[in-house]
Amino acid sequence: MESPAILIVEDEQKLSRVLQLELDYENYKTEIADNGKEALRLMEEKEWDLVLLDIMLPELSGLEVLRRIRRTDQVTPIILLTARDEIHDKVSGLDLGANDYITKPFQIEELLARIRVHLRNPAVKKANGNQFSVGELEVNLNAREVKRADKEIELTPREFDLLVCLLKNKNIVLTRDQLIEQVWGFDYFGDTNVVDVYIRYLRQKVDRGYESAYIQTVRGVGYTIKDQVK
Repeated sequence: MESPAILIVEDEQKLSRVLQLELDYENYKTEIADNGKEALRLMEEKEWDLVLLDIMLPELSGLEVLRRIRRTDQVTPIILLTARDEIHDKVSGLDLGANDYITKPFQIEELLARIRVHLRNPAVKKANGNQFSVGELEVNLNAREVKRADKEIELTPREFDLLVCLLKNKNIVLTRDQLIEQVWGFDYFGDTNVVDVYIRYLRQKVDRGYESAYIQTVRGVGYTIKDQVK
């Protein structure tokens, strides 16, 4: 089994080096970013299993980095590294989508325990970074293939991208605006009702004819894929 990859975003060189040595000793793959812009670049270039993110960073603050990551990635676990008096930032970080926080100075054993917890509970099952699955629904990104109960499902490119977006954010409700941004792109200026149309198409192909439905509507909010289907 491949070792989990952890991105350390910390501008204090002594602390980041200690964290890297400890995590390397625990057989994690690590890399360090010492500012916010470098963190975003590495997030775009590589897949990470977990991110340790300091709040106080040069270039871009940790909270701004978190906000930008969560625009397109609701899955990767993010643990904030905070100072003792940053209560407001801790709350803001959790509101922006951080999974956890730990206050400096901390014991490395406590941090390692929290890392293990979050790595044991991934939001989406991944295989080699190329597949997503929930229940009997499987998606192969490279081949752009979709199967449910081993039966192949044909989707249009837009339907496929929409399904992948929902799977990447499994159990998280996405608004129409978020889906437009992530699937259609920032420069889309059409009616957000297009999301409802494509959700209907997707349901007909993915859920129709089965006893349980993965794609769920949260009235007044948006859509989600749940692993606990009904």
